[in-house]
Order: sequence, then structure tokens, then C-alpha cells
Amino acid sequence: MEVTAVAKSVRVSPEKVRLVVDQIKKTPPQKAVQILNFVNKRSAPILKKVIASAIANAKNNFNLDQNSLAFKEILVGKGPVFKRFRAVARGRAHPILRRTSHIRVILEGETKNTATAYKVSKDNKVVSENQNSKIKMQSSKLQ
Repeated sequence: MEVTAVAKSVRVSPEKVRLVVDQIKKTPPQKAVQILNFVNKRSAPILKKVIASAIANAKNNFNLDQNSLAFKEILVGKGPVFKRFRAVARGRAHPILRRTSHIRVILEGETKNTATAYKVSKDNKVVSENQNSKIKMQSSKLQ
């Protein structure tokens, strides 16, 4: 299963973000977050936040096992460019391009092994024997 997290219009140029991405793309996502604590680049905290968000999405939204996660892709694309100028001699101006980037982290992993054993009670209602038993019992009562 694929899980994504995106940060758009980050005020760091894509070339500078790719330098940090190259350091972490071969490692597991949890280890990459730990490595980014010690990388002395402006894009490191931003990447850390996006990767942590992807891990949280996988865990909470898709019930994936954190230890089975791996990077499928880390895409760093070009965002909008702010155009500024620097005044120079003789009434001229030199352009300054303040580049931004879009960062997309795609993780893939396996779902947690949540095999559920079901029993049928005396009054023919299905009851599960795992931690979600209350939910299963309530849903069976509604039917």
C-alpha cells in the first residue's frame, strides 16, 4: 500500500533539498528522521516533518506496520518562483530568483497482521476476540 505526504511551496530551492534527499533515500523512514536531526541544512527540518507526516499517515490512516515502511519515492519538484531585483550601477537592475519547491514523500509498506477470530454467540451474533471486539459487537447489534 502506498502512503503520501506533501509539502508545497517550501522556501528552499529544489537543488538544495535534493542534496539532503540523496543522503536519506536509501534508509528506512524512521532511521531517516533520526539522521535528519543531525544534518546541518535548512531543508532538513522540513524533510523531517514531511517524512514524519507520511509515517503518521501510514500508521493512523492505513493501519500499516511502521517497521515495514520503506521509501518508494521522494520527489522534489519546482514550485513558484518569486522574482526580485537588485539595483546596480547606472540605473540598472539584476534579477534575483527566489525559488521554492514541492516535496512529495511516497512510502510503501505492509498492513499489520490483524487476523481476527470470530465466534458466534448463543443468540447468533458475531463476536470478535481481538482488541476491536467492542466495535465488532456494536456493529453486529446494529444489524
